[in-house]
Amino acid sequence: MDVEFVRTPEVQALFDKAAGIGAEGGSERLKVILRDIIEASAEIIVRHDVNESEFWNAVGFLQNGAPEFGLLVPGVGLEHFLDLYMDAKDAEAGLTGGTPRTIEGPLYVEGAPLIEGDVNLSKDDDETGHLYMTGQVRGPDGEPVRNAIVHVWHANSQGWYSHFDPTREQTPFNNRARIKLGDDGKYSFHSKMPSGYSVPPQGATDTLMKAVGRHGNRPAHVHFFIEAPGYRQLTTQINFGDDVFAADDFAFGTREGLLPVPQRQGDSAYIAFDFELQRAAGVTDEQLSSRQRATGPAMEPAE
Repeated sequence: MDVEFVRTPEVQALFDKAAGIGAEGGSERLKVILRDIIEASAEIIVRHDVNESEFWNAVGFLQNGAPEFGLLVPGVGLEHFLDLYMDAKDAEAGLTGGTPRTIEGPLYVEGAPLIEGDVNLSKDDDETGHLYMTGQVRGPDGEPVRNAIVHVWHANSQGWYSHFDPTREQTPFNNRARIKLGDDGKYSFHSKMPSGYSVPPQGATDTLMKAVGRHGNRPAHVHFFIEAPGYRQLTTQINFGDDVFAADDFAFGTREGLLPVPQRQGDSAYIAFDFELQRAAGVTDEQLSSRQRATGPAMEPAE
């Protein structure tokens, strides 16, 4: 059947009513967005002749996979698409330069301790080497960014993040910190070496990746938020450029300019990496997005 069926008066009236078009109250913006989602979904059903069993199997998959939506979204490229879309809007507005943004992922935890100086991220023993990372946060004219806070988090050597570790063996905020920088904008931290990892075996994301002939692996990487008064907040991550999955990240988090090759010595490594922030056009630019994030136990600032 032709997709023009979707645009017949009876079907269009159904979609209008389902989305609340013409009804009093509610968000007009949400109504038109929901209306477009419903119509786009209907077009897919008709275009591919989706039958009843296929439709409800898909609904069941999404229901069963609800805890993994944070992995499914990057896995199907939508989180990276948002980065590309924001890049395109920046280019259209004449905003250029700065360290590339890339996906946040679903594993940030609010409330990590605020620490100054050379920071040790790892609170737990781990049978692996050390990662040493140093650099500077600069502005668009090369100036050191004062009073910046660098949020940093990464997995342990088994590929597990604290607060999301099914073994429940990690200390809260292991391999997580907020680093308060001085006037020179320089940062340094060390930690137990992170590892790349795969999505949970037999989970919803793994099931979907295999069904479309893809894998669910990520390279070793370190996540960052960087915020400072007067500068645009940056969400990014560096991926180890010598990792076997550096060029084939299932979550599309690798981007040009974010693939430093570690200087390795045995099972330890050193990475030098500088960040460049754009200037903020307003207070909103300085803030993190309102994405829902996990919250950890309250922590006193480290001495």
